[in-house]
Amino acid sequence: MSAVGAEMRATFGAWDYAVFALMLLVSTGIGLWVGLARGGQRSAEDFFTGGRSLAALPVGLSLAASFMSAVQVLGVPAEAYRYGLKFLWMCLGQLLNSLLTATFYLPIFYRLGLTSTYQYLELRFSRAVRLCGTVQYLVATVLYTGIVIYAPALILNQVSGLDIWASLLSTGAICTFYTTVGGMKAVIWTDVFQVVVMLAGFWVVLARGIVIVGGPRQVLQLAQNHSRINLMDFDLDPRSRYTFWTFVVGGTIVWLSMYGVNQAQVQRYVACRTEKQAKLALLINQLGLFLIVFSAAACGIVMFTLYLDCDPLLKGRISAPDQYMPLLVLDIFEDLPGVPGLFLACAYSGTLSTASTSINAMAAVTVEDLIKPRLPSLSSRRLIIISKGLSIIYGSACLIVAALSSLLGGGVLQGSFTVMGVLSGPLLGAFTLGMFLPACNTWGVFSGIAAGLALSLWVAVGSTLYPPSEQSMGVLPSSAAGCAESSANASGLLGPLFAPNASSEAPRMDPGRPTLADSFYAISYLYYGALGTLSTILCGALVSYLTGPTKRNELIPGLLWCDLMQQTASVTPKEVATLDDSLVKRAEELSLRAKRPPDFLPTDDDHLLFLRQKEVNEASSGSWTTGHGHEDGHDLQETDL
Repeated sequence: MSAVGAEMRATFGAWDYAVFALMLLVSTGIGLWVGLARGGQRSAEDFFTGGRSLAALPVGLSLAASFMSAVQVLGVPAEAYRYGLKFLWMCLGQLLNSLLTATFYLPIFYRLGLTSTYQYLELRFSRAVRLCGTVQYLVATVLYTGIVIYAPALILNQVSGLDIWASLLSTGAICTFYTTVGGMKAVIWTDVFQVVVMLAGFWVVLARGIVIVGGPRQVLQLAQNHSRINLMDFDLDPRSRYTFWTFVVGGTIVWLSMYGVNQAQVQRYVACRTEKQAKLALLINQLGLFLIVFSAAACGIVMFTLYLDCDPLLKGRISAPDQYMPLLVLDIFEDLPGVPGLFLACAYSGTLSTASTSINAMAAVTVEDLIKPRLPSLSSRRLIIISKGLSIIYGSACLIVAALSSLLGGGVLQGSFTVMGVLSGPLLGAFTLGMFLPACNTWGVFSGIAAGLALSLWVAVGSTLYPPSEQSMGVLPSSAAGCAESSANASGLLGPLFAPNASSEAPRMDPGRPTLADSFYAISYLYYGALGTLSTILCGALVSYLTGPTKRNELIPGLLWCDLMQQTASVTPKEVATLDDSLVKRAEELSLRAKRPPDFLPTDDDHLLFLRQKEVNEASSGSWTTGHGHEDGHDLQETDL
């Protein structure tokens, strides 16, 4: 048990290829059938939001699949192996994220009925802020998706020796193809199938591993004896890679930046038929996330008990922690043809779901934020053609980044969360300022984004140049005492795919190592997003008050969360379908409100954003009415929304 498959070099057989190919064919077939059914897409809105007519179940499963990619299939078991079962606190961070998203962010985006989340930044601040958010999102998503596409290429290279470029091209080409042809409906329904495949892959590995070890009780006993059952870790040291607090504080904010304001996710839940369905989709998403994270972490614990006295990383069979899981599959399923192919399909399914989602979202943002405002007269047919062309372009860009991801030293899980934390954390801060701080102005949000990006990027670059030691991160001990003598080239098929993990050894006592290397640079990567978000909020609020806060009566109704919570009725995107087009056309006019004179009074047209507000129309004549500049020498008063 301790030296499972120590010297074996299993290969990827014909049955494995068959299972793997079947998953690809089914994914492509589902995408094409759903996307082309009933005449395909008739408008850009159909392509990007599925006509806003989708049910909660497929949308919820699609939300779960989007960010649970091969990064998690590879990374979570490896992290549980090295740091213990406390990784399950990630589920609490995800739960808090779902509650915060459903309560604070979803209602605003849903009731405004926007295709691009960054339209909100223009309505609330200015066009320049919208463009800043769009560019930052595109950069973050291309980098993140590139890492996600690289992960299964790593698996294929290790398991079968398949050329890594062939893996990258096949991954990128398939998801780009059905995303380009089928649009959002194709993305969502293929995600549903891919979630099932991911869970099946994990559960097969769990069942086989538990049987080999000797049953669940034996697994738990061995894990407990070697400190892997360590949920009660409440260490406040931010340098500890994983504790209760890193997941509850840092993890919640990272997931909130992915689900609360990220275009790929918002675009999904605004595609639901009603706001209630959208919130139900978030609940279903949470259940899916819990199943996937729990299954992946359990695989890591079972894997530790199998390699208890013969750690393959210490022995030299693998060269990075991300390779633990595929090696385990080879070792325990050598006599069961086809099952390694199921695991590859599991990882590949996660990658296809994330990549297709990201490509569709980037195309949507580009059309809505960069093309439509400059070419408002484009026909629906031309917009669809442009959208499909953009999908191909972004798919190619992600492939290029994937090729560069092989240079990562800290692992794919850390790499992906670092990208999202550094670039998406400040964007979360910008949206939060806009929704919850009426006084925030354009100068404030720009300053906040700059400060948040600078701070989070500083610590991320610093930790890359001066990686922390295993001791400071809290890596649990492992052993290679039970291994047989390794051959001169024990790594077999692996080759120099990765440089040795930079964090696997304690840093050398370099006299040029800065003081911050073992303090500020050593904080857990899950805090990068929190640093970016909080610094954006604090700096944005301070600069806004110093440069002249925005007056409440200058804001269009419906852009602040406190206004929306006083709304008595839920508005569906169907009811704002015509409004959505008018908002885009009027974006430039609305973004000029910062230049309005102090005595400017909102017109009746501004009421359109706040549908079903009978209270507004019944308000006193001195509130939100035109033609009554000031009454009795007093400024215009707000209505009680």
